[in-house]
Amino acid sequence: LGFETAKSLALHGACVILACRSLVRGNDAVQRILGEWHKAKVEAMTLDLASLQSVQHFAEAFKSKNLPLHILICNAAVFGVPWSLTEDGLESTFQVNHLGHFYLVQLLEDVLRQSSPARVVVVSSESHRFTEINDSSGKLDFSLLSPSKKEYWAMLAYNRSKLCNILFSNELNRRLSPHGVTSNAVHPGNMIYSSIHRHWWLYTLLFTLARPFTKSM
Repeated sequence: LGFETAKSLALHGACVILACRSLVRGNDAVQRILGEWHKAKVEAMTLDLASLQSVQHFAEAFKSKNLPLHILICNAAVFGVPWSLTEDGLESTFQVNHLGHFYLVQLLEDVLRQSSPARVVVVSSESHRFTEINDSSGKLDFSLLSPSKKEYWAMLAYNRSKLCNILFSNELNRRLSPHGVTSNAVHPGNMIYSSIHRHWWLYTLLFTLARPFTKSM
């Protein structure tokens, strides 16, 4: 999804920066885009959402370029991964899918405002409908966001992170739209065949069986 989005924007003449965990894969994506249009303005930079320090370094590096930021697309996600903690001590699905993006937007908010009109696009999922993040009294239960290994279920963690995406996008739009920065959450479509299922063989099997009936990129 990220590659196809970046390619489309670049081929329409936008200056595109691919924020990638692997700079090698990022540069490979850049070459694939340049192969379709040699005048495309596209480059790759390192960003690992599982590290808040990496997010901070990326934001600083981007700001040093003195470029406007008209569209920020929060697309990265992990799905069906085993329980693990990031270097920041948080459950990885929660940090990669939500908190890393949240922090990135906060760090780049001033650039977005200065670039008005600007837009933030948060890629979420219909999966957000199949969970909640409140306790029995209806208040936000922070223990559900970054659960312990004992309380962890991969699918539920993914669903909660997608719910966080939507809540974040809605609140961001409420706060920043008066300043010329809009925010939208987008569901790309049920069962798009991508590499997001790669962390568990069962999901890979299900996606493979469903592939003839799903949308292509």
